[in-house]
Parts: sequence; structure tokens; C-alpha cells
Amino acid sequence: MYRKIEDFINDWEYEAGETLRLFKNLTDEALNQKFHDGHRTLGRLAWHVTYTLAEMMHTAGLPIELIATEPEMFTADYLVGLYEKEADAVKRAVQRHWMDEDLPEMVPMYGEEWAKGAVLSVLVRHQAHHRGQMTVLMRQAGAKVPGIYGPSKEEWEAMGLPAMA
Repeated sequence: MYRKIEDFINDWEYEAGETLRLFKNLTDEALNQKFHDGHRTLGRLAWHVTYTLAEMMHTAGLPIELIATEPEMFTADYLVGLYEKEADAVKRAVQRHWMDEDLPEMVPMYGEEWAKGAVLSVLVRHQAHHRGQMTVLMRQAGAKVPGIYGPSKEEWEAMGLPAMA
């Protein structure tokens, strides 16, 4: 749980930047490819990550505008632009409307009560969780996967080093 806005902002800038870097490796072809019946496509997963930014912060009481409608088909450029806009909106809303002393305050979240600092932690973890899912789908679709917390296979190879087994 975050206890200081500055700590969240520092984490958010890194985490949102890495998610954006991942999104920039998406391709239109990969976004709508079905991998398994009953599961999200890569495009639907990227949409979910993006939509949840405003939805979760709005649910926690921040005055942040919700995305109106989910498109029928996803394009990489659309998702990159939308994610960038939504991630920045989260940062700005938290900086403008919450202070350190607000973070222990409890808010209703999905039938439970969460501290505002916990909401911010869950937002970061939610995004990281789905980034992991996205990298698997991206590999299956033949898209390039960037490393997030360390080099990806492709990045090891670009450095002239063997990828770790």
C-alpha cells in the first residue's frame, strides 16, 4: 500500500512507461487473433488494461472521465494513444486530488472497503499482471516482446548474449 503520493508517482511513471512500451510492440494483426475460445484476445486484454485505469480510479472517487465505448475492432495505434492518455489522466488526477494523508482513507471498491493507498497498489499490480499475459499472447502471435524487469530473449540476442534458458 502506498503511503506517499510521490512514491506512487515514481512507480507509476515507470510502470506506465513500460506498459506503453509493450503496447508500442502490438500489431493490428496480433490484436484480433483468437488463441483460445472463451478467452480474451490480445486486443481485448489491452483494452481491459486501458479501460481499468479510469474505471478503478473513478470507483475510488477521483474525478476522472470514463472511456465511453469499447470499439468492435482494435488497432495498435488507437490503443497506444488511448493508453497514453489514460495513464497520464491517472497521474494528474492523483496528484491534483489526493494527498499523503488521504491514502489511509477507506473507499468502497467492488463490494469491499479499500484504503486509497491500496487502490493505487492494486492498479499497479493489475497492470503488471495483465502485461505478463500480454507478453505470452504476443509471443504466440509472433510480435516482438520487450523486456520489462529485465531483457527479453530478443534483447539478450541484440546484445550478442545468449538468452537465459
